[in-house]
Amino acid sequence: MNSVDEVVLKVEGVDLGYSTLQVVFDVSLEVRKKELVGLVGGNGSGKSTILRAVSGMIKPWKGRILFKGEEISGLEPHQMAERGLAHVPMGRQLFPNLTVKDNILLGSYLPRLRANRERNLEKVFSLFPDVKKFAQTEAGALSGGQQQMVAIGRALMLEPDLLIMDEPSLGLSPLYVKQVMQAIRQVADLGFPVLLVEQNIKQVLQFSDRTYVLENGRLVLEGPSSELEGHPMIRKAYLGL
Repeated sequence: MNSVDEVVLKVEGVDLGYSTLQVVFDVSLEVRKKELVGLVGGNGSGKSTILRAVSGMIKPWKGRILFKGEEISGLEPHQMAERGLAHVPMGRQLFPNLTVKDNILLGSYLPRLRANRERNLEKVFSLFPDVKKFAQTEAGALSGGQQQMVAIGRALMLEPDLLIMDEPSLGLSPLYVKQVMQAIRQVADLGFPVLLVEQNIKQVLQFSDRTYVLENGRLVLEGPSSELEGHPMIRKAYLGL
């Protein structure tokens, strides 16, 4: 499992920022095939900035980012999508007046995906039966949790080699948080590597394989999620124990 060819995403010693403000300091992380990896921390810890760098929205000041062995620092977001990176953005960003089905089909916009779009749509519907039930409903009429499933389904239409998710539990009720986390775990169990960025550390530790913990733009902890659950720093700072 530790062989180099198992690594889908490798972030090596990156510094990131905006204009003259540095936000992320010398961060390294990796995601391997079939892994669900958490990247957690409070507001302003640099989590979303790392996602922006991975998906091509900003360029690293220092260090490099490798995707499937290729250095991708400096590629544009559409070039990353063509290489098989799917980004589920914070806030879901669906088209509320389009049907659920049409929102999902937007994920298969690349020419190479059109031949398989119906087959992939059926895969999404079998993974999320609730989503299939609302296929002809306007997406804006769904609950936040259901909309999150639609956003994940849209990303899966890209046939991704890596799925990155930015705060999928944001604004959801506790019941839907658990359902969404279970859905993300299902996606990972199907073989899709996932990098999950979240503030909800308790849920991430419960459902992920490994977790990286960020504070003020620096990695302060990393390891198997099952081991981190009992770590004194996690218990005190994040779980209030």
